[in-house]
Amino acid sequence: MQCLGMPYDGALTGEFRIPVDAIPPIPLDAKKILARRAAMELPKDAIVNLGTGAPEKIANVAAEEGISDSMTLTVEAGGIAGVPYGGTQFGASANAMAILDHNVQFDFYQGGGLDVAFLGLAETAPNGDLNVSKFGTRLAGAGGFIDITQNAKKVVYCGTFTAKGLKTECRDGKLVIVQEGAKKKFVNQVEHITFSGVYANKVHQPVLYITERAVFELRPEGVTLIEIAPGIDLQTQVLDQMEFMPKIAEDLKLMDERIFRDELMGLAND
Repeated sequence: MQCLGMPYDGALTGEFRIPVDAIPPIPLDAKKILARRAAMELPKDAIVNLGTGAPEKIANVAAEEGISDSMTLTVEAGGIAGVPYGGTQFGASANAMAILDHNVQFDFYQGGGLDVAFLGLAETAPNGDLNVSKFGTRLAGAGGFIDITQNAKKVVYCGTFTAKGLKTECRDGKLVIVQEGAKKKFVNQVEHITFSGVYANKVHQPVLYITERAVFELRPEGVTLIEIAPGIDLQTQVLDQMEFMPKIAEDLKLMDERIFRDELMGLAND
């Protein structure tokens, strides 16, 4: 066995390469929706970090859309380029250009080598603070989260809008909330500050918060709603599901309808 529940795969060790289209597409669920929107933030020729959880799916979307070769996707375990895997295979990358020692990869991150970092979204406060490390008696810990986010030129947080029981569907290019999650993620105050929105504003670091139904941007005045999914009601399905009232951009836009359809979005042609 090579990874948890996975037999040896030479594509993860550099023994051979596999065609990118051999990686099966993932189903169109809430996490793929936000991964698709996040993939629109992938600059050409950028060096990118993908964190564990929802951001893992960005690698699948990039492979499906045929854009994974136009940027360098990295993971903290040391993989450079190729297609990072998720789930119990997180940390491994198929077709990697190089595999660095873990500590050397972090030297690169801490030195400001990342153009964009994509990480998970948990508790988020009005000032942009984020908590992914402590929830009641459960101490998840920060891991490499702080090292990665502090010196990245841009940070994009990805996660579902609510947690515990959220069910969604896509119909005719629109998002439908079948069952709302029981736990709100956008809260008045985070329990633990793993990322400081105040500091990010101070150093003018661009920050986005991407969910399946809305996109927020960190501005000097706080977390600001800039996009909403087609089919979603602003009041009942966004504002009422938050503990605080976000700033709302004057030019509030609809998220791209292609995100909510089964067929490829055509990002390679954008």
